[in-house]
Order: sequence, then structure tokens, then C-alpha cells
Amino acid sequence: MELPASQLNAAAVFEEAASANAALLAIYAEMRDESMISALSYTMGLYADELDYYGTTDGINILYTNSLLPSSSTVGSWWNNSYHLIYSANAIIEKTAQSQALSEEERNQLIGEALFVRAFIHFYLTNLYGAIPYITSTDYNENQIASKMTSTAVYSAIIDDLVKAAANLKNNYLLEDRTRPNKATVMALLARVYLYTEQWEEASNAASYVLNLKSQYSWETDLNKVFLKESSTTLWQWAPKTSNGNTREGETFIFTSVPPSNVALTAQQLSAFETNDLRKTQWTKEVTDYNNSWSHAYKYKERSTSDPSKEHTIIFRLAELYLIRAEARAQFGDIIGAADDLNILRTRAGLPNTPASDKESLLRAISAERSAELFTEMGHRFFDLKRTKQLDILSASKKGWEASDELFPIPENELLINPNLAPQNPGYN
Repeated sequence: MELPASQLNAAAVFEEAASANAALLAIYAEMRDESMISALSYTMGLYADELDYYGTTDGINILYTNSLLPSSSTVGSWWNNSYHLIYSANAIIEKTAQSQALSEEERNQLIGEALFVRAFIHFYLTNLYGAIPYITSTDYNENQIASKMTSTAVYSAIIDDLVKAAANLKNNYLLEDRTRPNKATVMALLARVYLYTEQWEEASNAASYVLNLKSQYSWETDLNKVFLKESSTTLWQWAPKTSNGNTREGETFIFTSVPPSNVALTAQQLSAFETNDLRKTQWTKEVTDYNNSWSHAYKYKERSTSDPSKEHTIIFRLAELYLIRAEARAQFGDIIGAADDLNILRTRAGLPNTPASDKESLLRAISAERSAELFTEMGHRFFDLKRTKQLDILSASKKGWEASDELFPIPENELLINPNLAPQNPGYN
């Protein structure tokens, strides 16, 4: 793990709220522009079964063919950039706590957001790499020899950070465009973590906390407005780098001529929609040369710039919270409540209420609904298959799939530098 050359080490940065906030905003900018998280919708769509690849870039093709190696640049860069961001978040936590110049409210806001960032990045690291170090310090000598923790222990640390973050933050946004996470954003991630760790009642309660904020978040019934930057269902989003920019997703997924030069939706993903599902007609788009046709994700509808910007990359939105609560409710036996949550999404998609009326059929219906609602968003498909132990279904559509592909390899260089990261993940020796 590299020691970042960062102004965050300078105490003077935290003598004024403006410069301290600028340091935090720099973390969000790096997350948006350079981190593994900014690429998850694309890369994990390829790694799972949502996207087919038509390009020629080796670094992308190895994701599509599930042929990562410990020496792969993607493996190393994702790991290093993530721990760089974690280091930066830790620097903010430490320096802000030491600052005598900031007010208590300012310190709480900065520390709360930094704790959330630390938990958020560790969440994706453990889901991709498995057992990892959970880094809570800026002590380079200590971090350089940090040992791995089991995913169970990592999740426990994530929950601890999120509980503290929630206590520090309020539900009001510092910026009206919802680009700074608030308490509801923290609770949304907490609901997801509880779902992944099968703490059903806690997942339901955390999701309900957000869904009950009716004055702040309202359900959008028009599918074509869900991904606009002003959407009332957005909890947290990333603004583009420029005032006339839009999203990386729109630029990556949309194509106007065929065959595609990059990616297109797989036949498997297109078959995930029920007959008459409006999400297929409004969130996907077919392009044809009159002999063959391909379809692309069309949640974000701007491929290039616009004046002004129309779309921001959405990280958390209400639909996921309804799906989390539906699944949690089904698991602890609230069949009616689970169906009610599921039907909110189905009604917007132009579908009838779910016929599922028992736990097992509801869980299958919720899984299908997650595929239709959350496709090409933040790797949800891969992580859902992994947490429900269904990844082996990828072997039917992906020739290169092996069971060991559920985890990325630990970067080769990191293992050489820090023997405490051993052993290497299965399948990569």
C-alpha cells in the first residue's frame, strides 16, 4: 500500500472549514474519476452476465473472460487506489479530530462522511477480494504489514463505522444536488450490509428509516425521470467533472451504430424482463442494421455533453431500499409486507402485483426483480449472485467461468511487499 503524497498530512488544511471540505471533495472526485467503484457498472457487468464485450482492450477482455491473474494491472490498480482513498479518509478523520479551529458541527460532518467513505470502499474490497486488511490509521509502517481479516470481521468493522457515521450526520444535505452523503445515505449502505450478512430485521429497519423520510424522498412513477439529476428518489450521486458533462455510464453504454464497438446487453439480461415490463422499453434501446440487432442500457440517456448537465451518476436510490426491505421481510416471515414493497416497483414497471405468496416464491420474485431493476448498476448482479451462492449459473453463459472467479486475486506485488496478505485466494497460485 503506497503512502500517498498528500496535503492531507498538513494540519493547516484543517484550520478552516473551507479547506477541510475541499480535502473531502477531492476524495469524491477521485472516486468518480479513478476508482474501481466508478467502473463497477461496466466492469462487473462484463464479469457477470449482463454485458457482452465487442472491444479489443486486453485489460477489459480479461474481465469479460474471467481470466484475471495476480499480475493483472486491473487487480493491482483497484487495490492500490482503494487503499489510497481509505488512507485519505483516515487522514481526514485524524486531522479533523485534532483540529481546534473547526466547530463541533463541522467536525461531526467531516468525520461522519469520512467514516462512511472508509466503510463504503472496504465493502467493495471485501466483496471483490475476500479477506482483506481493514485500515483505520495513517501509520504507514503499521499499514505496510497489516494482516487480512475475514469478510465476517470486515463486515463487523464496516457496521461499526457506519453506526458512528450515522450518529455524526444529519438528513439534510450540505449541497442541494445530493453529491455529499447524508445520514440517509449511510443508513442505505447499512441496510445493504445487514442484508449481505443476513441480519434481516436490522436490514428491514435500516431500509425503513430511509423509506420513511417521505418529506425528503418521494417515489418517482415515471421511469424516464428516475436517472435525471433532480430525481426525488436519489440518495447520493456524483456530479460530472464539468458543468455540461453527464455520466460515464451514458458515454460507455450507449451506441448508435452496429455492431457495437464496446459493450451491449446480453441475451440473458434482456430475457430477465417480463412481458410488458416498461423497464425493457424505457431502460434499454435496440439498434439494428436490418439484419441483426443489439441492445444497450438506456437508463442514462445522455451520451455526451449537454448544456446544462442533465444526469449525474447515481450511487444509491430508493428502489434498492424497497428491494432490501422486501427480501428482509420475506426472510423473517412478513409475506404481506414483502409483497407490498415488491409491488411498488412492479406497478411503476407496468406489471401486475406479484403472484408470489410464500417465502420461497417471494425470494425468487425479489431476485428476478433485482435483475430487472438494478441491471448495469454498481455490480449488483454479480454481488447478488455471490451473496446468494448462485454464481455457478454463470457457467452456463460464460465459457471462462470457474468457481474460484468469485474472488479477485490478491495483487502479486502486494503479496511480495507484505507476506501477511498470504495466502493467495484459491485458484490463483
